[in-house]
Formats: sequence, C-alpha cells, structure tokens
Amino acid sequence: MSEHQTAVIKALRNAPGFENAAAQDCRITRLGGLTNLVHLVETGDRQVIVRIPGAGTEAYIDRAVEIHNARVACRAGVSARVLWADDKTGVMISEAIEGIVTMTPELFATRPGAASRAGRALADLHNSPEPFEFRFELFKMIEDYLQVLAQKDAELPDGYHEVVTAAEPLRDLLLSGESTLAPCHCDPLCENFLDDGEKMWIVDWEYSGMNDPLWDLGDLSVEAGLPPALEAELLCAYFGGQPKPHERGRVVIYKAMCDLLWTLWGLIQHADGNPAEDFWAYSLNRFERCQALMNDAEFADHVAAVRSA
Repeated sequence: MSEHQTAVIKALRNAPGFENAAAQDCRITRLGGLTNLVHLVETGDRQVIVRIPGAGTEAYIDRAVEIHNARVACRAGVSARVLWADDKTGVMISEAIEGIVTMTPELFATRPGAASRAGRALADLHNSPEPFEFRFELFKMIEDYLQVLAQKDAELPDGYHEVVTAAEPLRDLLLSGESTLAPCHCDPLCENFLDDGEKMWIVDWEYSGMNDPLWDLGDLSVEAGLPPALEAELLCAYFGGQPKPHERGRVVIYKAMCDLLWTLWGLIQHADGNPAEDFWAYSLNRFERCQALMNDAEFADHVAAVRSA
C-alpha cells in the first residue's frame, strides 16, 4: 500500500461508520486536484471522498471557514454532505455523489444544458438564506498574495504591477455599485462542478465566502472558456431572463479581475514547487488574457454600463 493510501485509510477511520476501515476492504482511486490529495474510496455499498490538503496550503486557506461553508452549501442543496472534517488540518471526508461526471471546458461545450444547470446551481447557492463565513475581498487578496510572493522572492510577469494600478478605478467602481453580498464559491473551476445530466453539483469550498455573486458567473465563464452563446445561456438561467447591461458589465469586469487574481495564485504554486502542472505558464496565460480583455474596445462600454447603473 502506498504512502498516500495509508494516509487515506487513517483519515477515513475518523468518519462515523468507518472506524474499522481496512485497506483490503477498500478500493481507492486518486482523483484530480491541483493542490490537494483527493481520493474516491469504495467500501461495501458506500462511496466517500477523502480530501487531504496539500503541503503549504495552510498559508492561505482557513480550513475552519472552508468546512463551515461546505456544510452550509450542502444545506443549500448544491454540495455533498460532509461526514467528518478536522478544522485544523483540513482533512475532510464527504459523501460521493453518484452518477456524475466531473466537468471540463470541453464538457461544458458538448453536454447539452450544462451551462444552464450551472447557472441554476449558482442561483441556488447565492439565494441561500444561511451566510458563509469569511468575506472574499478581491483586492485585499491580491495585496496578500503579493506579500506572500515578496516573502518568497518570487518573480512576477512583466507589467503586473502596472495592470494592478490600472485596475484601481475598477475597485472603486465595483465597491460603489449596488451589489448584495451572497454565499459564493469564489473559485468556480470547471472541475468543481459535477453534472448528473439533470442537476449540477458544486464542490471544493477552499476559497468560498461572502462576495458579489456576479464574481462566480464571470469566473466560471473564464474557467470554462464559454463562447458568447453559452455565456448567454449561463446568465439567462441564472437571472431567469436576459441580464441588465450593468449586470452583464459587472460579469465582464470580474472576468478580467479573476485572471488578475489567479495569476498570483499560480505564481505561489510555482514558487512552492507544486508539480501538478507548469504554473509559470499557467500564470502567464492568465495574465495575458486579463490584459487582452481590459484592452478590448468593448471593455470600456461594460465599465460605463456599471457606472451608469
């Protein structure tokens, strides 16, 4: 049995009903995950997910907040039930959702109705009456990530600070506009959406918090690489009709801002030597995409629509 499998069984024994779990009685399958060790464990007629946090993640993730929010999301009907979790180490055992596929940009493009189901799932989350802990503050997180990178003496892409400076007026605009904070996922990677063909489920609440809900829509559109028709499908399902110009404008601004933020996240992974992928290339791609969107002629029109709301 590998070192990872040993850790999975040790963690699993904390969950009610699994106190005597033995490796020979379990089928353990490694799942995806850029920073964490995530495994599907099948034993008897039960299927659970065992998540063991990656090294170094404690520097920028509050596990107690994550676990609280994961339980709230379950009660909102959009996420799996947490069976056991350690709010200090972040080890988490949750029910596996059966009959699902893990979404990718390709699946969002080819599974009929996937964008609509994601829009409805986000609406259910954002309309939850139970608040999340933590306030997701985009520009504070940018500042915090820059401090982490400075401590690591890490390299930044050329022009990053100039783009942050150019984004300052957008911060003031977003904060001054009318938006009601809601429970938000805040990191809607495609792989955090699980589709059963009738309902879209959402998992992984590491970065979740109270936020402008339109962040989730903009970020998901970027992560899924949604073309205009599918982005329109996502927004129409979410709003129950066509979004207003200022709502659409906020989504577009957040599309740029999410790339600005996650550029830094990727650079932290690069500095930490995370082998999951080439995080330097990941960060450069995101930064260049942010620059391209902010320099697009239509971007100013979206900003004007938000300003005039």
